[in-house]
Amino acid sequence: MKKVDTLRVSITDRCNLRCIYCMPEEGVPLLPSEEILSYEEIERVVRAAVNSGVSKVRLTGGEPLVRKNVLELVERMASISGIKDLPLTTNGVLLEKMAADLKRAGLHRVSVSMDSLQPEKYRDMTRRPWLQRVLSGIEAARQADLTPLKINVVVVPRENDDEAVDFARFADREGLEVRFIEQMPIANRALRTYCTMPAAEFVPSEVLKERIESEYGKLEPLSGVETGRPASLYRLSGGGKIGFISALSRPFCKWCRRMRLTPEGTLRPCLAESTEIDVKGPLRKGASQKELEEIFLYAVSQKPEKAAACFEGSQRGMSQIGG
Repeated sequence: MKKVDTLRVSITDRCNLRCIYCMPEEGVPLLPSEEILSYEEIERVVRAAVNSGVSKVRLTGGEPLVRKNVLELVERMASISGIKDLPLTTNGVLLEKMAADLKRAGLHRVSVSMDSLQPEKYRDMTRRPWLQRVLSGIEAARQADLTPLKINVVVVPRENDDEAVDFARFADREGLEVRFIEQMPIANRALRTYCTMPAAEFVPSEVLKERIESEYGKLEPLSGVETGRPASLYRLSGGGKIGFISALSRPFCKWCRRMRLTPEGTLRPCLAESTEIDVKGPLRKGASQKELEEIFLYAVSQKPEKAAACFEGSQRGMSQIGG
């Protein structure tokens, strides 16, 4: 059975952006609030996961900062003995006003999704004109010491793939880590399986790396996916870092140590596959902590043992599954 040490907890399917690779402009059908796990229920599942070997818990969405009283959840997570790393992934729009409070509540660090450094292009990709809010949020997170701070860039062909060098310069100038993520066949895909994507539909990490090396020279490697983490990391000459998450061109499935908890209370062992194990039902029927641990370990046993997973057909986007 694979080892799982990371749990990504999606606390909402709501989001204040409409990114072109994630959902249509009109949004997607939202879960009724009563179908979403309460903070108490999330805490019970997380405690079961920690007792089963998890030491890193990442809060995600949707956009996690749009959920009411999110600081209460951060405090609950921070109180759990055994969690060594408690980060949060956000689009950064609400981060400026919340960064200091998140730190005081016990959050360790943040990763900010920002797919362009150009205001017009950012607006086109997110359908919102809020790039400056995100940049202000990044600065507020640094001031609050929510570090090391990482920037996530989903690379979309013909949209932002020409900004690789600009993001490398940004990482160097700001002393940050920028991670380029190959666009995966998640949102709005037909009900069929994708084991590959046409070359025109994603940009291989190696292409971006070559573009950056044309500016910086050969990059100094820091680590590869064999560490159990999905990114291959490199150091830039000015002290910044860049990473490549190459789910399609260099699959890292055999090193994956992640489990996902969806907003409606299912454990998803693999992002690419549709298998989900219900935990909300047992929770609401009075399951004991021991029983929750057994459910979690069963979910771990369902992680596929393969070098590369094919993306199964679905109409659910990342905001509904959990980022």
